[in-house]
Amino acid sequence: MARVMKAGTARKKPRYFGICIKNRGYPASLETRKIYEMLADPWAAARGLVRVIDESGEDYLYPEIYFARIELPSKVNRLFANSA
Repeated sequence: MARVMKAGTARKKPRYFGICIKNRGYPASLETRKIYEMLADPWAAARGLVRVIDESGEDYLYPEIYFARIELPSKVNRLFANSA
């Protein structure tokens, strides 16, 4: 299982969204079937991880296989962007 890591400057990177499809080992941090904001992180991607803003409101690394990336309609994408 991947080690959860935090980085303070990741919020400035491009964002996208994904649905949590698995939360084994992270039940307090991730809810299955919930949409999460994800931050682009090439270092994490090269290691099979994704940077996700979880239930704590902070960004952490989780296994990529725990999420299915989704495309949101532009109206919904703006709604999420305005709430940040």
